[in-house]
Amino acid sequence: MTQTVDSLFDTGLERYKAGESVTELIPVFKEVCDRSPKSSSAWTCLAWLYLLDGKANLAYKAAQKAVKINQQDPQARVNLILAMLETGQKGLREHVEFAQQLIFVNEEWREELKQSIEDGLTRKPDWKSLIKVKNWLFES
Repeated sequence: MTQTVDSLFDTGLERYKAGESVTELIPVFKEVCDRSPKSSSAWTCLAWLYLLDGKANLAYKAAQKAVKINQQDPQARVNLILAMLETGQKGLREHVEFAQQLIFVNEEWREELKQSIEDGLTRKPDWKSLIKVKNWLFES
């Protein structure tokens, strides 16, 4: 029996939260993106997993899609910023400023982003790009 896209996505998130390896979860979220290509949250998750796995070029493409679908998603913006940092792209400032505005106007987004950054640093403690982004967003 084939899972629905929503249940596949939810199961993937639960597996991520339970600590399953990124390399095992990437195919799950790739399938969700293939089956639901207009799902910003699926592309956002896939970009995050690619970033954790050190696949910055793939993360950049996934994050671009997520931001294109939903420009108001601060996590998608952060993923794009991280991927841009890790691939040496230009034009970071506009995305950083936009993310700062999003979390300034919505406290819930701010808290979610803080938790996401802490999760990232737990899973990848020496993640220099994420430490930079954390400082840009929360130390200024």
